[in-house]
Amino acid sequence: MDIRENVPLAPLTTFEIGGTARFLVDVRTEEQIREAIEWARERKIGFVVLSGGSNVLLPDQGLDSLVIRFVGNLWSVQGSSVDAWAATNLLELIRAMATQALGGWEKLAGIPGGVGGAARGNAGAFGSEIKDFIVRVSALHAESGETRFFNNEECDFSYRHSFFKDHPEWIITRVVLQLQPTDRAASETLIEETIREREKRHLQNVRAAGSFFMNPVAPQEVQDLFEREKGVKSREGRVPAGWLIEKAGLKGAQVGGAIASVQHPNYIVNTGDASAEDVLELARLIKEAVLAKFGIRLEEEAALFT
Repeated sequence: MDIRENVPLAPLTTFEIGGTARFLVDVRTEEQIREAIEWARERKIGFVVLSGGSNVLLPDQGLDSLVIRFVGNLWSVQGSSVDAWAATNLLELIRAMATQALGGWEKLAGIPGGVGGAARGNAGAFGSEIKDFIVRVSALHAESGETRFFNNEECDFSYRHSFFKDHPEWIITRVVLQLQPTDRAASETLIEETIREREKRHLQNVRAAGSFFMNPVAPQEVQDLFEREKGVKSREGRVPAGWLIEKAGLKGAQVGGAIASVQHPNYIVNTGDASAEDVLELARLIKEAVLAKFGIRLEEEAALFT
C-alpha cells in the first residue's frame, strides 16, 4: 500500500475546506480496504473513509488518523444490470450507461459524488431517488472484515437515509442497479436537460457540499404557506430547507468566508477562504433562525467530521 503522510484534505472535497490527514491511502478493492484497516489497527490509530468528497465538511485541524480514500470508476454490465464500485462517479456512470441504451435514472444526473455515497444517503432529485434503481448493496464490516450483500429492503431506504447511515461500521463497497432499456439519444438528451435544470435551481461547480440541510417535515400551516407562494405541492409533508432559510431572512448571510448562497440559500458556499468553523457558525445561525420563525429544526445532510 502507498501510505502517504500529511496529505492536504481540502483539495479532495467539493467544499475545499479541511486541514491535513496524518496518513492517507487510496483503495480500489475490498482487499485493500481490509489491509488499510489492519494497518491502522496495528498502529493503534483511527481511520476515516472518504470517497467522492461531496456532502462532507472536514475539520480545519485535519484528521489525526488514516484516511481511506475510495478511488476509481469501475463497473460491469450484464443485461440491464450494472455493478459499480462505490467510488464510481455517479454522473459519469449515468452518461456511460446512456451510451449502452440503459437509463431510467437520468433525473439523478448532476448529483455530485460517487455511487456509494449516493446509496448511503439515498440521493435524489426531481422526484427520483437512487433507491428506485438499487437491487442490492455490497458492504464490508469494519470490525470483522466480513462482506455481505444487502437487498433493497434491508438497506432501509427513506428520504436521505439508509441502514448505512445508522450503522457506519458497514462500509459500502459496491452497488448493483437495475436500469431500463432506453433510446440512447433520448437518454442523452434527458441527461443534459436535467443538468441544465439543476443549473437553474442549484449551484454547480462551486465550493460547497451540495445541499447542506435536509428538507424537513413541516407543520401543515407552513406547508400551506409554501404551496401558496410556490404553486407546487409539498412532497411527503416536506418543504425545501432553502425556502425556509430565505423566509427566515438568512439568504446571503455570511460568516467569514462562508455564505448562504443568494441563488440557493441551502448551499453554504466557500467564497475562497472559509474555514470549517465559519461554516459551522453560519449553519448554527441558520438553524436558530429557522427554529425561531417556524419551530422547525433543520438537520444537516452534509456529514460533519468535526
